[in-house]
Amino acid sequence: MAYLMTKEDGVLTFTINREDKHNAINSEVMEGFKEVITYVKNHDDVRFLVITGAGEKSFCSGGDLAEFHSLHTEDEAFGMLSKMGNILYELATLPVPTIALINGTAVGGGCEIATACDFRLMKRGKKAGFIQGTLAITSGWGGGTYLFERGLRHDRALKMLVDAKPYDADLLYDIGWAMRVYDGTNEEALAEFIEHMRNIHPSVHQAYKEIELRKWRERNMYGRVMEEIRLCAKLWEHDAHHEAVNNFLTKKAKK
Repeated sequence: MAYLMTKEDGVLTFTINREDKHNAINSEVMEGFKEVITYVKNHDDVRFLVITGAGEKSFCSGGDLAEFHSLHTEDEAFGMLSKMGNILYELATLPVPTIALINGTAVGGGCEIATACDFRLMKRGKKAGFIQGTLAITSGWGGGTYLFERGLRHDRALKMLVDAKPYDADLLYDIGWAMRVYDGTNEEALAEFIEHMRNIHPSVHQAYKEIELRKWRERNMYGRVMEEIRLCAKLWEHDAHHEAVNNFLTKKAKK
């Protein structure tokens, strides 16, 4: 199965389970995100949602180019991009704390998923970045909009986008994208992070999240996310993007 869902003591963990594909997002994983989001909304006993990737190398490498490269026009691209964009908006606006447990590389859409979460815990030595620019497109699931909402200094957020390269965990901590960098196991890092949060009644967590979500509604966050996605769809149609993807897939096939 392309994803796994496990729950223990109020912690629901969603694992992207495509290790051989660097945990790239395909249609099945998208459906998995829908499932886990619905589960959280319908089960009051979920206190935390954790997103992570299978294995030790990749958190998520973004969209599966082998599957989505068949999309050529702006409208075709917008269909896929807006589907995942809506999923990430639902994730970002859940009433419980969401935690990206970044156990491996998080690039492209994987970096967008992590940015949509409330907290980012990152294993030392791993990297993350908005590398979409190397494929002649922008972030296409709303990640750029979320990044500018995460409290980073504006120039640091903008440079992270325009550099279009992976940043090391320590640098991501220094600029404020990663909240913690950990050295031990994933389980130990998560347990330590939520230790004190567990002692607070869930209604308090939900009330604090509502403060942020109220701001997002007032500032038309959803509309801004959709505008970002539409811009990416326009660039997707250009020859520069398709040439970049062909070059990437050709190099990958030769390895």
